[in-house]
Amino acid sequence: MATDDIIFIAGDDDFLVQQRGQTLFDKWTSELPEWDPFSRDVIEGQANNIGEVEVLVKRCRQALQTPSLLGRRKVVWFKGVNFLADSPTGRAEGTRQQWKHLQEVLENYDPKIVRVLLTAFPVDRRRKEFKWVQSKAHCVYIESSGKRDAGVVLEAVREECRQYDIQLDDNAFEVLLAQVKGNARLAVEEIRKLAAYLGHEGGIIDEALVLDLVPPFGQSDFFEAAEAFYALDLGWTLEALQRYFFSHKEARPLLTTLQGRNRLMIPLRGLIDAKVIPPNVRSISKAMLDRMACAYAQHFGGLCEKSNLNLFTQNPWYLSRLAQSAAKLSLRRLIDFQLAFVDTFKALLTQPTEQEALLRALAVRCLGPLGNH
Repeated sequence: MATDDIIFIAGDDDFLVQQRGQTLFDKWTSELPEWDPFSRDVIEGQANNIGEVEVLVKRCRQALQTPSLLGRRKVVWFKGVNFLADSPTGRAEGTRQQWKHLQEVLENYDPKIVRVLLTAFPVDRRRKEFKWVQSKAHCVYIESSGKRDAGVVLEAVREECRQYDIQLDDNAFEVLLAQVKGNARLAVEEIRKLAAYLGHEGGIIDEALVLDLVPPFGQSDFFEAAEAFYALDLGWTLEALQRYFFSHKEARPLLTTLQGRNRLMIPLRGLIDAKVIPPNVRSISKAMLDRMACAYAQHFGGLCEKSNLNLFTQNPWYLSRLAQSAAKLSLRRLIDFQLAFVDTFKALLTQPTEQEALLRALAVRCLGPLGNH
């Protein structure tokens, strides 16, 4: 039977897990006397090998079995456990045995004397240890992988705003989320920076302040749009374009990326048609690239230095990815793409205020039913 006297918090973002754990730990210990060091125990749970797992589990067991100084209910936090993961240490039989020893204590502890908080990252939810915790404790699993959960990030940001007595309007949060690419840790750090800027009086963080003080992090969104385009997925491409233009004003960097890939895919498709590259190619090795260069480099102007115009000066791994995409497209369609890119570039010069609309029209022209031939 699960109990609220044992709380287990896990997830796929270590920052969010630890933040949620810290909030609960602070709440549980707020009424405990500061002068009683035995009323609270925090055991760091990061282990690199079985020996360290044994030491940490022993400390946790001792904490669970040691009463507070005056007999008050104590709080034990086993913090940041990392040996419930699908890792060599996590899979080791010695680690599983140590966890069984901890389970024995948790099965028999007195909830009137101890409250237990366990936080873990990462966690293999297929393991029986995780299933045991689910049956014994109140479990919270924070999902935030892949496309980040804006609700989870918003909760973390709002909690930080409360700490500094500041407010964040809805538009400002959307801009912040785009600038930090949905990363909760970065969002919270930026809120702290903005709070310091506002000063002790607090205030409201609006969209203009976020745009002025929060730089964009990570790769530009046009990489997603390019991946979506060459996956030939119109729906994904349109969604990626919407995200791109939320935080970018210029379409030309994205158009340059699309055209640059296409320029290399055209000769790759020609080499596939000539049976120099297999149509089901998975990898182009350096040796294979050198052989093709010996046979065909004269058609690329004899360039030896790195150049975006020379197929044979590219990274083999990158060409392997492009070749897999090129194998799905006919040479005619790749040339049609190139012509569409040129037309769109000309349109951008005459309609600079319609950049998103022109890129969306390009996607429909190339990936819609009429462009699929």
